[in-house]
Amino acid sequence: MATDTLKSTTGAGGASGGLRRLLLDNGALTALIVLVIAMSALSGDFLTTDNLLNVGVQAAVTAILAFGVTFVIVSAGIDLSVGSVAALSATVLAWSATSAGVPVVLAVLLAIATGIVCGLVNGILISYGKLPPFIATLAMLSVARGLSLVISEGSPIAFPDSVSHLGDTLGGWLPVPVLVMIVMGLIAAFVLGRTYIGRSMYAIGGNEEAARLSGLRVKKQKLAIYAFSGVFAAVAGVVLAARLSSAQPQAADGYELDAIAAVVIGGASLAGGTGKASGTLIGALILAVLRNGLNLLNVSAFWQQVVIGVVIALAVLFDTLRRKAGATPVAAGASGGGKGRQAATYGLAAVVTVAIVGATSFLHNGSSSASAPKMGLSLSTLNNPFFVQIRAGAQAEAKRLGIDLTVTDAQNDASQQANQLQNFTSSNLGAIIVNPVDSDAASNSVKAADKAKIPVVAVDRTVNNAAVDTLVASDNVAGGELAAKSIAEKLGGEGKIVILQGQAGTSAARERAEGFAKGLKAYPGIRVVAQQPADFDRTKGLDVMSNLLQAHPDVQGVIAANDEMALGAIKALGSKAGTSVSVVGFDGTPDGLKAVEGGTLYASVAQQPSQLGKIAVDNALKALQGKEVEQTVKVPVKVVTKENVAGFSG
Repeated sequence: MATDTLKSTTGAGGASGGLRRLLLDNGALTALIVLVIAMSALSGDFLTTDNLLNVGVQAAVTAILAFGVTFVIVSAGIDLSVGSVAALSATVLAWSATSAGVPVVLAVLLAIATGIVCGLVNGILISYGKLPPFIATLAMLSVARGLSLVISEGSPIAFPDSVSHLGDTLGGWLPVPVLVMIVMGLIAAFVLGRTYIGRSMYAIGGNEEAARLSGLRVKKQKLAIYAFSGVFAAVAGVVLAARLSSAQPQAADGYELDAIAAVVIGGASLAGGTGKASGTLIGALILAVLRNGLNLLNVSAFWQQVVIGVVIALAVLFDTLRRKAGATPVAAGASGGGKGRQAATYGLAAVVTVAIVGATSFLHNGSSSASAPKMGLSLSTLNNPFFVQIRAGAQAEAKRLGIDLTVTDAQNDASQQANQLQNFTSSNLGAIIVNPVDSDAASNSVKAADKAKIPVVAVDRTVNNAAVDTLVASDNVAGGELAAKSIAEKLGGEGKIVILQGQAGTSAARERAEGFAKGLKAYPGIRVVAQQPADFDRTKGLDVMSNLLQAHPDVQGVIAANDEMALGAIKALGSKAGTSVSVVGFDGTPDGLKAVEGGTLYASVAQQPSQLGKIAVDNALKALQGKEVEQTVKVPVKVVTKENVAGFSG
């Protein structure tokens, strides 16, 4: 019946029907072409060789993860654990090769074995435990992420130099992550199209019961399918960590959603039975082009999430329309003629794209480049009032000086920040200001900017193992000591306190915790009864403090690594806050200062964030103009209490 529909539709439409059929059968490719043409027309920086290579590098990790997820989705399953498995595999490699002293080759094999074991556990829970794939892989998501944090103790682990070369380039221009992506894509295509297990995936996804009755050992096949997904996740984790020169316990957080989106955008159906590696690659490239282009166009990171969500929804809608229209499903066993037509389609698409893009490039080449100085500011997050104030200070100063400032939000994702910094570098900005998610992870991207002779200014946190023109910061360790001193003196040198730590793995959390510990050494009468991370988040601060109060109802003081967590703790303490329990925060945010004024927050170690942003822009301009800048510019921290809050301005 579907064949009859296809024939009648093709015959009736003639040439127009053929074009419609071509577009329906290659919707992802069509979307990619349209995106490339649109970004080329809108941004003169998009078509540069460096930027196109950036797109490939930025697509690599998502694509490798997505190739593994393709196996699962084709078989009508789902795998939510790949991001966490990637982080765990990279952590196992880094820990084995450094702390445990295992030879690097064996450490790499252990990382791959970690991915396989995680995949097999998923498969066992699904096949033999009868758990829905969603639940089984959701559990593994949590377990793998937790193990990554346990092994790393919440801190990044430096990657061995021999493995870090996976993040380098060959011949000084060809990125190794792109080569790894191509190799893994070819393996995925081979498995899907040329092997027994590949054909089994399509059969199971098409009709699992029919596959079982046909003699397929469905349970064992599912074990292999999820093990494949684990292998690809492990490889993706190693590539990602190599790019960042360190294994980050929080790396690849949320990447499972990008991987699933890439597979769906590439034409696979969540109902199973259809999908191919080339489509998945195109889906990953679409996401990378979108993020890259939106960064170049200075679109807010918040709106970027909206755009990507819309694209995913449209992709699923298009898949529904394609099926209703009788488009040819992408499954195993395509004929030689079909593959020939597919190759011709890709070739024609490439020719059309090059021709149109070449034409649009003349528009940009002919435009005047004389304009205001351009700078980029990459912030670790804009989901925190402290960094919002840094942005406000930087934008106000840039406007005063006539600077075109592009601001990006890394959303506390070190790899996303690496992508943004690479985009800045390929856009030939005059200067770059970076507030690192992690001081180690930003090093490779800053080295690339240094190589391109672009001045780099670090703000609030430094960049390790890379040269920056200047660091504009207050001292997190010194601020932590001041916080400890404030709470200790408020309690008269004796009492029980709890500490709410920042997000595990971030340099700010480590440095402030170090300051708390140093400061409390001078007060042996102060006893820390509990320390728990609340991820710099007000809601988590509320939840964690509520839990700690059950075990320690007699606590007399709280130190929080930022004001947001402190405000959450105040909510949990209720009437105790500011009366029987003293709370000290960090950052001096507007909400924090209001709480200080109201008496519920005893003190906040204020860093004057708007001044950090202003001074960073001033120094970036000096560096751009070739003027001498100080290696370190310290913005003093200040303990703000109810007595001096009225005269304080951040």
